[in-house]
Amino acid sequence: MPGRTRARRAAGRVALALVVLVVLPVASAATALRVSYAGEVSPDARTRGRDAIWLGHAWVDGRRDADDLRALKQRMAGTGIRDLYVHTGPLAHDGSLPEKRYPRAEWLLEAVERELPGVRVQAWLGDRLVYGEGERGGLRLADGAARRAVVGSARQVLEAGFDGVHFDLEPLRSDDGDYLRLLDRLRPAVHARGGVLSVAAHQIDPLPGLHHVSGTVAGHGKWWSQEYFGKVARRVDQIAVMSYDTALPVESLYGGYVAQQTALALEAAPARVDVLMGLPFYHTDDLGHHASAETAAAAVRGVRLGLGREAPERRRFGVALYVDFAATEEDWRAYRSGWGEHAAR
Repeated sequence: MPGRTRARRAAGRVALALVVLVVLPVASAATALRVSYAGEVSPDARTRGRDAIWLGHAWVDGRRDADDLRALKQRMAGTGIRDLYVHTGPLAHDGSLPEKRYPRAEWLLEAVERELPGVRVQAWLGDRLVYGEGERGGLRLADGAARRAVVGSARQVLEAGFDGVHFDLEPLRSDDGDYLRLLDRLRPAVHARGGVLSVAAHQIDPLPGLHHVSGTVAGHGKWWSQEYFGKVARRVDQIAVMSYDTALPVESLYGGYVAQQTALALEAAPARVDVLMGLPFYHTDDLGHHASAETAAAAVRGVRLGLGREAPERRRFGVALYVDFAATEEDWRAYRSGWGEHAAR
């Protein structure tokens, strides 16, 4: 029938439009990521001795002891790990930090100084961020009193003996001016006590403006604009990109994505800032993270490719391992063999 023919033709045009709008861009992006993962890594793209590892709360609440520290020391021997991000929070929703949350910090700081000379211990602090007026159960950066309390919490852990403060506040919207205002207050406060100011960063838009899409769909941003990443980087001493939880299904796509993220981060961050790329040392399987794809080996190769292409001479660069209590022998081998002083070429 003519009507049905017209309907079929209309449906065909709609289907074709969907292919053009959805399938082709996705296919093109996948091809680009595979290309980004191809090629030879630079022999100079290996540790600069500025790496870090995120450590769980057990290190400051009494569950870890001297035997655990000796095991960690053995793990770290011969690597480029310089910073330990030790989970010391979380912050209270008003920005304060109850001292009861880190009762064994003094033991850890003294033990690290004795057993791992030259290694810095940073207090890893964070909280869930809330934005809407009706949202509860999180830290509101728009509240000036909360920002002042966060600065007070930073001073508190530095006075307790930590070498720096590492902030991980999520989900953090791109272009959040209140976060920049917080960093503007934190930096002089941390530096006045001889400390290091470090932050965990969202991923950078792989396509211009993508953070607007995720913000509209999910209500918060998965990505930051490259411009905003640069604004954050200029206000800190060290910035660690959380380059995992990408939902990518295979290693070649994930590794290519990490190579792209590495190049974008290096392009935006000032030369004086340490840029660290996160390596997935955990194996959860869910919609956002496929353990078979997001491997430490793929991340290391991606990091080396991105560094070699964008800034092979840069010394202020490293990787950050997430997280100690979920890491496997395979993760550590991938880090050592791929990123160590004698990384495979």
